[in-house]
Amino acid sequence: MESPPPGTRLAVKDLFDTAGLRTTYGSAIFADHVPARTAESVLLLEAAGYANVGKANLHEFAYGVTSENPHYGSVPNPLAEGRSAGGSSGGSAAALAAGLADAALGSDSAGSIRIPAACCGVVGFKPSFGLVPIDGCFPLAPSFDHAGPMARDVSECARMMEALVPDFEPVNVDLDDLLVGVAWLDEADPLVRARVQEAAAKFPNRQELALGVPDREQWGAAFRREALESHAGLFPERAEDYGDDVRNSLEGAMELTEGEVEAARRLRERLRDEVPEALAGVDLLLTPTLPCVAPKYGEGNRMVLTRLTALLNLIGWPALALPCGPAEDGLPASVQLAAPPDEDALVLAAGSALERALT
Repeated sequence: MESPPPGTRLAVKDLFDTAGLRTTYGSAIFADHVPARTAESVLLLEAAGYANVGKANLHEFAYGVTSENPHYGSVPNPLAEGRSAGGSSGGSAAALAAGLADAALGSDSAGSIRIPAACCGVVGFKPSFGLVPIDGCFPLAPSFDHAGPMARDVSECARMMEALVPDFEPVNVDLDDLLVGVAWLDEADPLVRARVQEAAAKFPNRQELALGVPDREQWGAAFRREALESHAGLFPERAEDYGDDVRNSLEGAMELTEGEVEAARRLRERLRDEVPEALAGVDLLLTPTLPCVAPKYGEGNRMVLTRLTALLNLIGWPALALPCGPAEDGLPASVQLAAPPDEDALVLAAGSALERALT
């Protein structure tokens, strides 16, 4: 494995335990929490030579997409004042965009690595489910949760994966070696759509795919039940210590019926069968990461920002978010590449080749 250059600065999302360093999970409840052990993924990166230079702010308990945190302040977007950095790994993305770190560790349960990467014009990679250790990371919805790398370019994400997954083997591909299925362009704002179309055009072999976008109203009950269970012993006992949005989300989850949760779980199982069938014969799925550019503070809508990312958590596929040029208000658009489980090296190799083609 190629080691990172000496002094490569790593920002760690404050959802991951760090022994001897305060770890808040973005919550007032854990304001003075200092873990005795360090999360496995942090240990792996430090052993490879990354230097932890600080903990990165996040959406409270990672349960949101804006990183507007009522306890520790809203994460600023270094690209544009008054714009969201995205979430929940907003501090990790912002640290990269501001040049405060060279690499960052995030978590992603419905888009929480890729959404802030898109908002801040950096790269974020959600690996296959279970590939990167998530021990020592406060759970949001465990069967959706992934840990993964963020950086300013794809090659650094790939190097981090070599540290995070000891037997990870990078590959090289040419864009003309791949058949890419393109979907969801009509979901995006005009300039985002144009930039993603231009990125897709770098692949000589591509085809339009008819792929449905899963409705959060239909699958969300399974996610919300898991989130509620993750807070057992904290909620509702300490409800007054939660910010309004997370408290409201957990209160709503208490109203779910078993029928709603089971229906959501059945939908998820169907998607695990239907998506591979829809993508049969193609090597990669290419979509916009977000339908829009970074929203203004107070306007980040979970339904909108997770709309094109959550499917890959539902089915556990690896997915990469990569900036692909200026869109609305001059802010970056982002293209998403995904492939079936265990094709992580292929997704990163394709992303690296696309990155070179775009620049």
